[in-house]
Amino acid sequence: MNKKINKKTLLILMVGIAVVLIGGILAILLLQKKDGDNSDANGTIVYSGELTYWGLWEPKSVMDPITSAYEELHPNVTINYVQKSFSNYENNLYGLLEEGASSDILVPDIFRINNTWLPKYQKYLVALPSSIMDSTTYSETFYPTVVNDFTGKDGNIYAMPWSIDGLGVLYNKQLLSEIGLDEPPTDWDSFVEAAEELTERDSSGQITQAGLAIGSAENVRHSASIFSYLLLLNGADLIDSTKTVVNLSSTEAEIALTVYTDFVDDQEGTWAANLKTDLDMFYEGKLAMMFAPSWRVFDIIEAAPSIEFDMAPLPQLPGNEEVYYSMYWGEAVSTYCENKALAWDFINYLSSKEVQKELYSNSSNIRSFGEPYSRLDLTTEMVGQPYVSAIAEMAPNMTSWQMGDQEFVERKLDEAINNVVEYGMDPSSALEDAEAEINDQLAQSNT
Repeated sequence: MNKKINKKTLLILMVGIAVVLIGGILAILLLQKKDGDNSDANGTIVYSGELTYWGLWEPKSVMDPITSAYEELHPNVTINYVQKSFSNYENNLYGLLEEGASSDILVPDIFRINNTWLPKYQKYLVALPSSIMDSTTYSETFYPTVVNDFTGKDGNIYAMPWSIDGLGVLYNKQLLSEIGLDEPPTDWDSFVEAAEELTERDSSGQITQAGLAIGSAENVRHSASIFSYLLLLNGADLIDSTKTVVNLSSTEAEIALTVYTDFVDDQEGTWAANLKTDLDMFYEGKLAMMFAPSWRVFDIIEAAPSIEFDMAPLPQLPGNEEVYYSMYWGEAVSTYCENKALAWDFINYLSSKEVQKELYSNSSNIRSFGEPYSRLDLTTEMVGQPYVSAIAEMAPNMTSWQMGDQEFVERKLDEAINNVVEYGMDPSSALEDAEAEINDQLAQSNT
């Protein structure tokens, strides 16, 4: 009797264990399936699932061939590409991420972030898995600024670059030729001298032709970025390792602001706060040089097709390491994404050499040129090409800083410029005020 009971009990126990084991295995398989991948008999990952992907400037005519090709490689995958308007993009995106699962609007699985945003967005992002690309391969594939900009405080990587871009010098070829120059000088002092020579005034001292648009904030489109370039060029150490404390009280920062605002000097300046915007002046052929990223080329070609112009690298301080200011975007994965592995595999596909070249070609069908390549091994493809050749030259030495809440920080940098130019405030006082307000904001946004 006891032996029979023991055998029966043992049998029930064994069946129970088997059920638990099978259930565990099924649960793991379901989790793998939910995360967008599985493996075939050969151990090859087979992805499945649906992704919503937010882009910005590329219409479906550019992206459809790319997403369709990926879907052909992965028949059980659907990529829903949505071109978003840049207007209020950052506010709308961040608002959705803050609302999370409670939002009535679906949070995108993949979206684009600016290279300065990471400290603000990191808590809502999925780190790049080493199985997709390890950190060594990442640093060998992309420019150094990309590694710095998209590496989080925890040492993980959170985005892959869509392209590479940054400030350059857009210059009017005809105006420069009138003073015997084919292109802007490369050293800072000679560059400033050329800007002064290119500036013309009427009998009352008002500028009729500006040599260089810099010095104010209201009528210079990329004023905060230009000021950031001068800060980094002058060796300012801008932000600490926590990405919540900015230092604008240094001598280097004060000198950079003084240099920036001196260009609107009434007697010797190359620019004035009462002029039209730099773009409008350039359109009219009344501005010789301006600082801007390569995508401003499209605005000029559309608004003033008769103007002959090109892009040159930013001027440098002789004897110092080269410093160029990066301004670009990268693709990231939301923590709300149910197919995280799939999402990162698709982003990795977008960054591949072949797809980058196809994207450039597709974009060139609707614009003068495509997105400048983000990969180191495609640098030579841009050399010698109008406008983007300067990007190729600068990209290896581009840098930026992880301000996080870009909109707020740049607004405060512009206010510091205005306080000096419009209200005569001492540069150190203007920077101290900006520093205090920025640090209060970053203590909230970058944690």
